[in-house]
Amino acid sequence: MNLDSRIPDGPIEQKWDNRKRDLKLVNPANKRKYNLIVVGTGLAGASAAASLGEMGYNVKSFCIQDSPRRAHSIAAQGGINAAKNYPNDGDSVWRLFYDTVKGGDYRSREANVHRLAQLSNNIIDQCVAQGVPFARDYGGLLANRSFGGAQVSRTFYARGQTGQQLLLGAYSSLSRQVSTGQVEMHSRFEMYDLVLVDGKARGIVGRNLVTGEIERHVGDAVILATGGYGAVFFLSTNAINSNVTAAWRCHKRGALFANPCYTQIHPTCIPVSGDHQSKLTLMSESLRNDGRVWVPKEKGDSRSPDQIPEEDRDYYLERRYPSFGNLVPRDVASRNAKQVCDEGRGVGPTGLSVYLDFTDAIKRLGENVIRERYGNLFEMYERITGENPYKVPMRIYPAVHYTMGGLWVDYDLMSNVPGLFVLGEANFSDHGANRLGASALMQGLCDGYFVIPYTIGDYLADQPEPIDISHPAFEQSEQQVREQIDKLLSINGKKTVRQYQRELGLLMWEYVGMARSESGLNKVLEEIPKLREDFWQNVAVPGQADQFNKNLEMAGRLADFFELGELMARDALNRSESCGGHFREESQTEDGEALRRDDEFSYVAAWEYNGDGEPGLHKEDLTFDNVKLTQRSYK
Repeated sequence: MNLDSRIPDGPIEQKWDNRKRDLKLVNPANKRKYNLIVVGTGLAGASAAASLGEMGYNVKSFCIQDSPRRAHSIAAQGGINAAKNYPNDGDSVWRLFYDTVKGGDYRSREANVHRLAQLSNNIIDQCVAQGVPFARDYGGLLANRSFGGAQVSRTFYARGQTGQQLLLGAYSSLSRQVSTGQVEMHSRFEMYDLVLVDGKARGIVGRNLVTGEIERHVGDAVILATGGYGAVFFLSTNAINSNVTAAWRCHKRGALFANPCYTQIHPTCIPVSGDHQSKLTLMSESLRNDGRVWVPKEKGDSRSPDQIPEEDRDYYLERRYPSFGNLVPRDVASRNAKQVCDEGRGVGPTGLSVYLDFTDAIKRLGENVIRERYGNLFEMYERITGENPYKVPMRIYPAVHYTMGGLWVDYDLMSNVPGLFVLGEANFSDHGANRLGASALMQGLCDGYFVIPYTIGDYLADQPEPIDISHPAFEQSEQQVREQIDKLLSINGKKTVRQYQRELGLLMWEYVGMARSESGLNKVLEEIPKLREDFWQNVAVPGQADQFNKNLEMAGRLADFFELGELMARDALNRSESCGGHFREESQTEDGEALRRDDEFSYVAAWEYNGDGEPGLHKEDLTFDNVKLTQRSYK
């Protein structure tokens, strides 16, 4: 299979303009003849549906929740990047581009990343026009703060709830299009299959989560914006409803899955407190602007933090990375936290946490300033832990947060399946092996507001043949969906879905988590199939298909997570280098940093589904004409 990324010719600064110049167009009168399906209503999906509806297309928008306002995009706290250079500290489109490529450890497409940096400023203008309440400085101008992996302040924010405010902006635009009739909203719906006609994406089959009814929906193109797959680890910062099912069912219909082993471990999360938990809570990376990360210098020092003097503290990020200090990228901060805890210097009841201390910032700026910047985060931390972070340091530890892998897409954001476009975290395109903080919101809105409205017209201009839901392909797809549902309900086993999900998550965290090894990956590739086989023989899924059935929902998602987890381990085993969030213990520098092997692994690993057989590996070589490949250093 030839992977044609369709990257335009010309200097990198001109590639997007060149592509827009060459795109085929659909005239305004013809747009209303086309029906588009948008699956997902987070930042990428809501912005895409709103924009396409505004342009005159007939759009069907599908939301797994009762309202788009509940999309997991609201969990993004710290901010959104843009290269406006308001602080006048040397930022530029080029610097944002370079920082993103470097932050991803040189495993992303240059052209896609540069387009993202180019369009970043447009996103801020769009959101301000929508009324997003970004923080402002004393003079009334938009304020910026710093995030990891950058030496400039380019992050726009709304206290610690930036994702929520941006989503409300996109939701307001989407709601306007719903009210005009250009967008037809379907809430509480889960996509179960992609329908192909003559090899092209022409619709979806899914389940109404309230009534249990199986529904068919036809379109001229399908846009997938369903987020990431971090919930495969069970304990993560992802919402409980976050899943891979829509993307995975597209994969099983022929869409390639790219770089599945690239997962991001966020260094600033509230630590695990016990087996009762079903998810973890993020503490924004923005806290590392003013909070200092430290542990005791001596192993086993159990004194309370206020009893440990400065000379007995190890501010290990500031010590190891003086140029970036506490604002190193997430993969670097996470590995260092794990290292000091493995040395026996972790704090808290489990020893699996480090301190994030605001004492110095409160002394320097005053408690009121810190409260203005992070008040809702501090309140959330105190509610969960019972500890007041204004008085005692926060305790944090890394947790799964984001996935850089996803369905393979070309420059136009179309997968290798014609007519299937993939936006936001659901695709692989922009972040390489590690996403910089505050870039997820940037990518989701960039794809939805400013890329897909251009590129989808190029595909639609060829005028797909009209079909309807009576086509045999829809009949076959619905039959297969019903067969899987019936199979799950007929098992009548003894173990709950949650038990299996926890077991899979523990395997994934232990062997495909922060540190990976050949022996561990081989072991997990033996264990997952055993657990999956037991699941299909012994899972208990009570209830019926034709009613609200949360157990059935979760069982179907877990079935896909089993297959995904195996592919993630296989991808991690194949990539025997370390890069970004993918850390192979066998490939590290003398200082314990990730050691890339560019001569062997400077490619995108795109996996093809082959049923019960071995997945096929296709490679898209990465070329770097504008950024010099070097060993990453944040020292």
